[in-house]
Amino acid sequence: MVGSQGEENLPKVSDAFRWTQLAIGVVCMVMIANLQYGWTFFVPDIQKTFGWDRAAIQWAFTLFVLFETWLVPVEGWFVDKYGPKLVVVFGGALCAVGWVINSYATSLTLFYLGQIIAGIGAGAVYGTCVGNALKWFPDKRGLAAGITAAGFGAGSALTVAPIQAMIANDGFQAAFFWFGLGQGIIVIIFALFMHTPRSGQVPAPVLNKNIVQTRRNFAPTEVLRQPIFWLMYFMFVIVGAGGLMVTANLKPIGADLKLDGVPVSLFGLTMTAVTFAATLDRILNGLTRPFFGWVSDKIGRENTMFIAFAMEGVGIYMLHLFGHDPVWFVLLSGFVFFAWGEIYSLFPSTCTDTFGSKYAATNAGLLYTAKGTAALLVPFANVLQQQTGTWDVVFIIAAGANILAAILAIGVLKPWRAGVVRKHELQQPANTAAA
Repeated sequence: MVGSQGEENLPKVSDAFRWTQLAIGVVCMVMIANLQYGWTFFVPDIQKTFGWDRAAIQWAFTLFVLFETWLVPVEGWFVDKYGPKLVVVFGGALCAVGWVINSYATSLTLFYLGQIIAGIGAGAVYGTCVGNALKWFPDKRGLAAGITAAGFGAGSALTVAPIQAMIANDGFQAAFFWFGLGQGIIVIIFALFMHTPRSGQVPAPVLNKNIVQTRRNFAPTEVLRQPIFWLMYFMFVIVGAGGLMVTANLKPIGADLKLDGVPVSLFGLTMTAVTFAATLDRILNGLTRPFFGWVSDKIGRENTMFIAFAMEGVGIYMLHLFGHDPVWFVLLSGFVFFAWGEIYSLFPSTCTDTFGSKYAATNAGLLYTAKGTAALLVPFANVLQQQTGTWDVVFIIAAGANILAAILAIGVLKPWRAGVVRKHELQQPANTAAA
């Protein structure tokens, strides 16, 4: 039997094989999580060692996110054309090299270089693993993207204490070197077992009145000409910026609020406020991705966006009001990350629902560059904080941006996307269904 693209249809693979492929992607995502979420622990020691301005140091974080995201469409193109294995091996190697450079860096230029290289590597791994999940699970896109993204969101939770301990005992250079090397090697090993599905090996896209999915595969050049893509991009930017600001500055925010060394006892555990917050944040930031991805498979992408973005706006505003209290700082920062992390499952699945699965890695990668655009706002948040002497204005702006995104999701994106898909369904012959 021959598929619509002239490719022979193969028998469907077992669910066990599909879930194994998903698990491989999750492990790789766990291994690159510290490159983003562990950075905040290095900032105070870098500042103390070299005496540089915090905003200047945080440009390294911004450069990491820019190169992690803006090159994903290129890396996705290689994945769509040649498969995931080589791209992830390449990415794992660069992740290790980037942090090893950080371990030897004595200038901002070298830190910037290390973070750029690590960002390119992380983007190759991230974009490939999410794109591959979307291809293997057309019947559970929200859940599959969410589980994969959860590896990145929660992957650093278990290493919060070890990284801080190594920084305290051996110095931040040793932590950069050994964690970077170990994480990169594990990514390379697991990459050797990755595959991409071929025609006929996976189920057909889900049929659900709440999930609007196209039967047409849009090429990346076509996607960039679709105005609805740019609406999703704008929404991704304004929601992503607030979470990235907190991610990069959690420890500095805690220090500015004089909570850095304050012990907090919750759930039978006692840790300092910042360590407790960082651990809880990463766990909830991971759990939210499969949770809201699963919810979106049931009630629809835009309905889920409205709920989550509204929660995020309220959470950030409450953090602004009550974050000076150490217990509330821990609980509300966790709530903020729970309401934020779902963007990494909802936007890729919405993109693939709208533009098809054939070029899923590239098209989702194009949308993922919005994270890099959002990262450009992180240093400006630091500048605004330094000018005002408080994080209040930054929190209020971030809360307002999330409320705006919630309104856009339900009031604009939902009806518009349904119309776009319906229009192209009418133009699309039945025999050109997605492979």
